[in-house]
Order: sequence, then structure tokens, then C-alpha cells
Amino acid sequence: MPDAACASGYGLNDFPKARINMMTGLRFPSIVTLLALIPAQSLAADKAPETIGQVERLDPALDDLIARDVKIEVLADGFDWSEGPLWLPSEKCVIFSDVPTNKIHRWSEQDGLSVYLTPSGYTGDVPRGEELGSNGLLLDQEGRLVICQHGDRRMARMDAPLGKPAAKFITIVDQYQGKRFNSPNDAVYHSSGALYFTDPPYGMPKRFDDQNRELDFQGVFRLDADRTLTLLTKELRAPNGIAFSPDEKRLYVAQSDPKKAIWMAYNVAEDGSIAGGRVFFDATRLVGKGPGLPDGLKVDAAGNLFATGPGGVLVISPEGKHLGTIHTGTAIANCAFGDDGRTLYMTCDMYLCRIRLKTIGDGF
Repeated sequence: MPDAACASGYGLNDFPKARINMMTGLRFPSIVTLLALIPAQSLAADKAPETIGQVERLDPALDDLIARDVKIEVLADGFDWSEGPLWLPSEKCVIFSDVPTNKIHRWSEQDGLSVYLTPSGYTGDVPRGEELGSNGLLLDQEGRLVICQHGDRRMARMDAPLGKPAAKFITIVDQYQGKRFNSPNDAVYHSSGALYFTDPPYGMPKRFDDQNRELDFQGVFRLDADRTLTLLTKELRAPNGIAFSPDEKRLYVAQSDPKKAIWMAYNVAEDGSIAGGRVFFDATRLVGKGPGLPDGLKVDAAGNLFATGPGGVLVISPEGKHLGTIHTGTAIANCAFGDDGRTLYMTCDMYLCRIRLKTIGDGF
């Protein structure tokens, strides 16, 4: 697996080739290969959703979070690399990025699949790179859409209502000490209004070796409500997904490095700074046993992590115990709680999937 295999959780130096290579290790090659050839479409428009995969149970505690008879549903497929799902309560839909195609899609039970926004992450005219679209998506405290824009190398806000999306963007932040970011990847808001985000180089044409990089590190940053930007750490080679514990006293950051596939945990001080960084869970031994690397993550109200990584969505207790894994047979980029907080939406390579949970997402 190449070192640049971090942005989406798999090798992306040549994205189409990575897609093909990824299929060779899947548990469901016939289904995946067939559906990968179909243009993006909703699979729930006129029939019950397809089901796929399985839930691997490593600890009895998982039964309190995921029922034994639950199915993983495929809602839509045909994407190049689906990422960054976000539930929009006001619209009763989930939106998500298709990074290589520079689009955000929308899916709802009532309307099925549609294009929500294009362009989503790169607004220039000169083609550049394969991962130029939007990645992580989130809502700010006023309910506005905030986007990690790979191609434009910034954190931006859509300058339009959620119900009437438009490709008009306001830059939130795009540089540190006069140097442009690499390509902001994932982000989370603190209750103080501070925006925490990661900045790996996956959106740049040559990733870590791109000559147009202005920063010589991959940072985790905090942008306070007063616009003060702080570098929290530059010690991670491949920072990716990011989330808080329910009490906001702990910050989790995923590292998509196949040689050190870990989730870090940091103590969060009252001023928003972080300290005491330690390895919360190490999945390096799982790399290669299933598709994917540590990528996006979400936390439920009890503090359990639903963290995408090798093999699928790893469910990890607040104490760092691996309770089980949601397997779809594909690399899973990210996930998000939606509906009443008990549905987990997952962006899984060419798929949008969901699984019903017994637990509830933090914030619902």
C-alpha cells in the first residue's frame, strides 16, 4: 500500500487503478464490481434497498449498540469516492461529497438521489489533481454549510440557504502564517464556536511530494470565534478524521498512515488548547486484512467511537476497546448519525449506505 494511500483510506496516486486494486480484496467482489460500473443512482427509488456486508462482533457490549438482526442497506451507488456525509435536519436528508467529481450529492427517503452542489471543492478553471472536490461537511452554530475544500485549499462556507444551495462560497480560513493550507480534510466545531480541522495534502496532485505545497507539515488547527488561528500539533504525518468526546474534554484525531494506523486522543483545556496526546487505538495490525485506513469518525452520546478504518467502521469504546466492525466489503471513508440520531450513514467508496443502531449520536 503506497504512502500516499491516506486521503480516502486507500491508494490514490492513481485513483481509478486504486479502485480496481481495492476490489481484489473485497468480501463481495461480484456485487461491488457490477455496481461500480453503474452511474450514480439511487437504489431505493422504486424498491427496498439492497443489503450488503455484515457486522463483526468482538465483544458482547456491541449488542447494546447494534442489534443482531440489523442489515446494512445500500441507498445509492456509482460514485467515484464518496466522503463526508452530513445529516441536514431542516431538510430531512443526508448530503455527501464525491471528491473526484467535485460534487456534493443529496439523498432522502422521499426524493432519492440528486446532485446538491457543483462545484463543491474547486472553483478554478484549470484541471488539477484527482481529489479536488469537497471532503468533510459540517454545520456551523447558525446552521450554515461549512465545507473542507480540497481544490481551493481552504475552509469555506456556502453563501446560500441549505434548501437552495448555490456554488457561492465565503472563505473562512485558507492560510497559516501567510502560507496556504495543503487541503483541509475534516473538521468539527466546539461548543465555544471554535473550528478544529485537519490539513493533510490529499487534495494536491502529488500529495506529500507536491512542489506547490507551502507548509512543510500536516497540521491540526483551531480557528477561534475571534478569528485567531492556532496550530495545535504538526506531529502527525497523516491527520484525517477529527471529533470530540461528548463532554468535549477529549479530542480524537485519526491518522491515515499505513505504517502507523492510529487514533490519537488529546486532553482539551478550557482555552481550547490540547495536551497529553496519546495513542487511543492502534489498528496497524489490521492494515491489509481489510480495505481502508483510519479516516472519518463520529462519537455517540455514550462516548463510543464509530471510526472508519481497516475493514470498515470500527466501534471502539471510550476506554479504547474494539467492540466490533461494520463491514461493507469496501473501504469506508466516513460516517454520520442521522434521522433521529439512531441511523448511521456511511460513505463506502462507490456507495452510500446506512445501518440502524440502538445507540444515539452525540448531539441528538
